[in-house]
Amino acid sequence: MNQDLIFYVASNLVKIIIFTHIALILAALMSLAERRVSAVMQSRLGPNRVGFGGILQPIADALKFIFKEDVVPGHVEKVLFVLAPAIALIPALLTLAVIPFGPPLEVLGREVPLVIADLDIGVLFVFAIASLGVYGIVFAGWASNSRYPMLGGVRASAQMISYELSLGLSVVGVFMVTGSLRMLDVVALQDDMWFCFTQPVGFLVFVICAFAETNRLPFDMPEAETELVAGYHTEYSSMKFAMFFMGEYTAMFVFSGLIATLFLGGWDIPFMSAETFAALGNWGALLGFASFMAKCCAFLFFYIWVRWTIPRFRFDQLMSLGWKVLLPLAIANVLATGLFNLPS
Repeated sequence: MNQDLIFYVASNLVKIIIFTHIALILAALMSLAERRVSAVMQSRLGPNRVGFGGILQPIADALKFIFKEDVVPGHVEKVLFVLAPAIALIPALLTLAVIPFGPPLEVLGREVPLVIADLDIGVLFVFAIASLGVYGIVFAGWASNSRYPMLGGVRASAQMISYELSLGLSVVGVFMVTGSLRMLDVVALQDDMWFCFTQPVGFLVFVICAFAETNRLPFDMPEAETELVAGYHTEYSSMKFAMFFMGEYTAMFVFSGLIATLFLGGWDIPFMSAETFAALGNWGALLGFASFMAKCCAFLFFYIWVRWTIPRFRFDQLMSLGWKVLLPLAIANVLATGLFNLPS
């Protein structure tokens, strides 16, 4: 077999394992950060008994889910009920394939890009796969054969359809400027100025839609405890219940990576050019990777901060915001970008 082919396959397998584990480990740590940050904001302690500062709490939670009884109620549609958590988790993991984590590494004299699949239509792939996650929630609500989960599933489908329109249009301005749907091209063209400064309206709309797409407060209507008990996952327990939350936190990491890539320069560091990263070799690649992860973690913190700051919207307010405010703003941003980028 060709050595280049063996190297290509092996390097991609290693990247799949590493990037998937980064996402899943961050999802576990987010469950701790969620509680610790909220405790600080509310002047209380939070989990601090398991390990130093509660650092082992995610492991305790994982063991609890693993050994907890997996109850499947007799009235559910069993096939879809069992498949729904996987359908919610897998699309979030698949979208990691096209997100560039940093500049290329040099391994055995070959250049290895820190992206699993360098697709020319990378962003279309993200939106196509990420939109499948709603089916897991809808199937969970319908297969539970219970009123509250069903309402949560219907709310999720209405919410995601509404906000995906604005989400997709919010990045059209970016691609009108770059002329490419390839993620690496988008990062390269932010070397001088990040798109959050040249596309502020698109950036704002994308950030708001990211909260709605991941069902985070103030857009967590599909699982509103005060109205729907626990929403679409009311009937779930054990690892099936855990998979929904792993899917949610993984999706949060994916959207944080998308925001960093599309609007915050990816792995770019202010006042450092691409040539500087290249001159540093593998140290430059590691520095770029650290920069990208820092931006993702900063936005993950922003997710938690907003959760404990802004109250939940009513459902009619949520839909009005999506259709009457964000969609017109996204369309206006596309028109304005077209006018400012007319050929002279």
